[in-house]
Amino acid sequence: MKPSITVLTLGVSSLERSLAFYRDGLGFETEGIIGQEFEHGAVVFFDLQEGLRLALWPHASIARDTGLPLHRHQPGNFTIGHNVASDAEVDAAMAQAARAGAVIVKPAGKTFYGGYAGYFQDPDGHLWEVVHLPEAG
Repeated sequence: MKPSITVLTLGVSSLERSLAFYRDGLGFETEGIIGQEFEHGAVVFFDLQEGLRLALWPHASIARDTGLPLHRHQPGNFTIGHNVASDAEVDAAMAQAARAGAVIVKPAGKTFYGGYAGYFQDPDGHLWEVVHLPEAG
């Protein structure tokens, strides 16, 4: 199998709250909630980069679609990395996330590998790492 990831879907408890966090708080562009005419179809999409989208979908809809039991996700099993060009951009992104209502899990600081990074959680506890790696450009 050749890996080809096109969508990362985050399960959320409140589609409206998560939409506000990502769109209004972090500035992600979206058409808003679509698919509301279908039972368990309401979803939000954000274009992240060419060929990659972030989707927000209610936990209950994911459980129904997969047939798995509904349960709360456990933070730390999965993180999303957001790479930026400077330490100052890390600080700015972390500040924007905090203003949007994110929980700052680990304030930005120097890392053991020579980078600069911090972690925040969205309203459902999904972990985001904002990182600057000097050797990456």
